[in-house]
Formats: sequence, structure tokens, C-alpha cells
Amino acid sequence: MSSSPLFDTLIKGAKIFNNGEPAIIEDIAIAAGKIVARGKDLAADNASRVIDGKGKWLMPGFFDIHTHYDLELEFSPGLPESLRHGTTSVVIANCSLGLAFGNQRSGDIDPIVDCFARVENLPKSFLRSCAEKVHWDSPKTYLEHLEELNLGPNVVALMPHSMLRIDAMGFDNSISRDPNDSELKTMQAKLSDALKLGYAGFSTDALPFHYLANQPNCEKTIPTQFAKYGEIKKLTQVVRDHGAVWQATPPKDSAINTIKTFLLTSGRLHKKPLRTTVVAALDVANNWRLLRLAKLLAKILNSKFIQGDFHLQALGAPFKVWSDGAVTPLSEEIPELRRLNETNLEDRQARLTILNDPEYISAFRSMWLKGKQGWGLAKLKRRLNIEDYAFNRKLSDMTVERCPIDHWVGLNMQYVQDRILDIKRGNIPSDISQQELSIINKDFFWISDEADFMLQLLRSFDLDLSWSTVTANRNPDTIRELLMNPLLMPGFNDCGAHLTNMAFYDVNLRSLKLASSGGDKDISYIVKRLTKDAADLFGVKAGTINEGDVADLILIDPKQLANYDGEANVIRQHRNEYNHEQLVNRSDGVVPLVMIGGNIAWENDAFSTELETKPMGRLLRASAA
Repeated sequence: MSSSPLFDTLIKGAKIFNNGEPAIIEDIAIAAGKIVARGKDLAADNASRVIDGKGKWLMPGFFDIHTHYDLELEFSPGLPESLRHGTTSVVIANCSLGLAFGNQRSGDIDPIVDCFARVENLPKSFLRSCAEKVHWDSPKTYLEHLEELNLGPNVVALMPHSMLRIDAMGFDNSISRDPNDSELKTMQAKLSDALKLGYAGFSTDALPFHYLANQPNCEKTIPTQFAKYGEIKKLTQVVRDHGAVWQATPPKDSAINTIKTFLLTSGRLHKKPLRTTVVAALDVANNWRLLRLAKLLAKILNSKFIQGDFHLQALGAPFKVWSDGAVTPLSEEIPELRRLNETNLEDRQARLTILNDPEYISAFRSMWLKGKQGWGLAKLKRRLNIEDYAFNRKLSDMTVERCPIDHWVGLNMQYVQDRILDIKRGNIPSDISQQELSIINKDFFWISDEADFMLQLLRSFDLDLSWSTVTANRNPDTIRELLMNPLLMPGFNDCGAHLTNMAFYDVNLRSLKLASSGGDKDISYIVKRLTKDAADLFGVKAGTINEGDVADLILIDPKQLANYDGEANVIRQHRNEYNHEQLVNRSDGVVPLVMIGGNIAWENDAFSTELETKPMGRLLRASAA
């Protein structure tokens, strides 16, 4: 009688990158979900299945340290759009938003809808259906719920400050006043209890982009942004005491408040360093100072004098943002564009009414032309490339991606405006269609400058016009320098959010490609940063492929990676889970294998039939618990 195979799977002859160690060609054997052997020439007849890894790279699966997958997990726990690119662990409940306290509905108040709709640009119908599915009402039962899901990637959960505030204060109070002593003590106690349960840390937010989506509160930001320094200090002290991590975003419009806030990481000032990770280190195109300040801040806070534990997250790709009409995260920073975002996505008439209002037209024109005409501080700041807004309002940087006028697709807005003005002067191009000529004569006959042009584009096409712009990280060499900086942490992908605005599901692959130009040494470095260092930052046991480790691993085809162009492989598809379109990435051929918990989840450009029919990943509770 023949004995049973010792190994479920044997991967032969791959070049292994693990925990920053020198690359080595070895075999890896997996049994019962774990790595049970590593070495040269392991016997193939001991394995039920042998996978040829020759010419491939084998490494731990990637961590995605900044996602908003809390909601998608309820409908598609396999998280296929990240998994296919080699992601085997995700961190959820970033930026103060999450589901730790259930749906928190009360009367007409629906926090899942009100908080997520504009911050993450998700359809309200999808958000309402998520709220309907929620059956838990506490941080403890939420973790239990996550452990019951048929997870694809592993999940690491943070405690979200906005929801903690709503739980302790009620929704209306959470966006109108400070907590009283009793409410603050309640928040401290519940945060402490959650960290004991295995939540990896605490997330807050201070970026000026994040607004509520319910009337009469559309002009208010989400609850976390009403917290003053004293509240943040007391809550992060709880995090410090537990050795957990604080995820934050900077109050970017105030350098003093940014420094004051992030000095909370200091071990010298607070007796013990506070592990802190912050969104984001970006090379902003229209303000060169921001990146220099970010790197300087990281250097100072991590210095021996300050004794901080501070990790700015770096995006390993150009920060390309798509917009449907005025619906884009970039709009939320600018009051005149934000007003259009306050309407429901389906309510085109409401936006049209705003766009035709004389007072709004005047305000829009002033905003759009600020710094472009006349003289003054705004003009000087624009010339020096130190503007206040992330969106630089430069037509030549804005590319038409989708439009009812087919001829405009692929052109930049400056070219389109010049074409219209030329047609108005009677210079009719030979390639003009009757449709284009008709729309120009009907809608654009009156325009005289770029502010008029933008107003009419939004009136004529609304969400049917999609355009893109790269607002940061335009230089690949700068991106690579950020990724390789030991004071920064590769991350900030925002997966699960901004369905038609961003497509960064493959950014860990793009980071790997950028690092690979430096050879095996740099590959080893970036793999460690994207795996073990990320796991350590969030206090969970994962990110290595040693004997005894859970088998979360991936194969990479280096030849396919070298030829991969992430920017060229973004597609727009209808996603059934959301009943909505979504921008996604395709890296077929680059990742031949994704294994989670010893289960093959993705192989040869196809998902396993077992994905979402059984759990592959697991809830990663923080080791501090």
C-alpha cells in the first residue's frame, strides 16, 4: 500500500525573496495550509501537485495597507480585484470609517450612507443595501462576523474614529460639539477593549476632502474632523499604551497643526513612541514644497531627538484621478466644485440648476480663473508652483476619457477648447462630424474663455463626460525614490473606494517593477517593505515564507513584469456587486499564482472555483491583543 503524499503542493526551482534576505533558488513545500519544507531538490514524488517555478520569483503575498474594503467584503469577500494582482492581506477601516459598530441607524440617520457616499464615492443604493445586511452591533461581534466570511485575502481591522464618536455621542452631537468627560471616557474604554480583541489600531482623518452626504449636513465634514487636539491626544494615548498603530491624515492646510498633531508619535515627549502611519507622501504637481516638507517631517519625527515611530505612506504610481463631470475627490477641496458633489449622483437636474444660477456662475468663474489673470498673490503662487489646491485647473493636463462626442476622446481639454473657439471663428476642420458641429452651435456658441468652457462642459454632458488628470507623482524616478526611502512606507492604494475615480489595485506590482531596476538587492528590499514590514507596522503575524508559516505566497513572472504598463491596463467595467461601473486594473500574465492559507486562489489568469465558497484568508488579530 502506497503512503499518502507528504505535501499538498510543491513549488520547484523559483527564486525566493523573503524578509529582505538574499534571493535564493529553492523549492517550497506546502501541507495543511502551511509551509512545511524549504530547500534544494525536494522530492517531487512526495507531493500531490508540483508547480514549476523555474524562471519565476516566489515571495510572500502583498499587504495593502490602505483600503476601504469594509463594504465590498459583505458582497464579495474574495476581493478579486486586489487578489489577482498578488494581494493576500488588506487593512480596512482607514480614514475613521468602518463597520465596527454595525449600521448605527437611528430614525432618518444612516451613517453608512451619510459618511461613505461622498468620502468614498460609492452609490447610495449600494450603501443602503450594505446597511440592510448588517446584523452585528459591537466591535466584538464584528470581528466574529469577519471570521465567518469566505475571505479571499486576510483582513486586518482598525477601530474607526468617526464611528466611535457616533457610538459615544450620537450622530448629531458627533458633528456639532466636543465630547463631555463621560463620552470621552466611553470612547477611551471602547477603544481599549477593541485593541484587546485584536483590532490593529485606530484611524482618524483630517483631510479637507471628506464631507457628509445627507441633508442638512452636506456642508459638514465627517465626525472625526470635529475632534480637537485634546481628544485625539487622549485617544492616541490608549493606542500608545496598547502598542497599537494610529492611522491618520494630515490637516494639510495648517503646517503648525500638522506638526503639533504628529508630534504625538514622539517617545521623548510622551515617554513611549506611538506607531503612526499617515496618508500620504506625494509629489504634488502644483506645489513642489509639499513633498520636501513630507520628507523633512519624516526625518525629524523619526530622529533620535524626537524618538518617533512615524511612517508616511507612499503611492507607487502616478496619482491619476478620473472624474465624471465634477464628481471626483479633487472637487471636495474646492467650494465651488464641492457644491456640485453635494447633489445625489442621479440628480442631474439639481446640478444643472446650480450651474445656471447667476451667483454660482460668478463664483465659479472667479475660482477657475484665480491666479490665471491679472496680478496678485494668487498669480504669484501659481507661477511659483505653490498653489493651495491639489487640482491645478490646467486644461492641458486634463484628458477626455469618455464623452458623447467621440472625436474628443483622448484629447486634452485645452485642445478641445481651442478647437471649439476655432470653429466659432468659422474655421471648420475636415474631420468634424455633424453631431459635434450641432452641439458646438447649440451649446458652446457663447463661450469666450476657459471658465465658460468648463461651465458648459458640465452643463452639456454632466456625468457622461469622464476626464482624467495626474495631480501628483508624474516623475517615475521620484516615485522610485519615495518607495525606496526607509523612512516612508509603500502603500496608500485606496482600494474599494472611488469606483470611477481611481484604479490602484495593482500598485504593489508597480512598486515591485520600479524597484526591480536595481536588481535582486532592491527587489529583496521592496518585497520586505510590501510584506513583512507592513505586517509588523500593523502588529500582525504574517509577511514571511519560512518553515511553519501560513502559506500566503505568490509567483511573479519577471519578464511579464518588466513589460507591464499599469497606466495602460486600466479598464472601466460594470461591477455586479456594486451595480455600478468601476475602474480596475488588469495584470494578466504577471502573477501566475496566488496562494492564501495554502489554497490556490488565482492561477494562470483565472480565479479558483473555490474562491468565495470557502474561507481562504483569515482575520489577522494584532499580536498586542
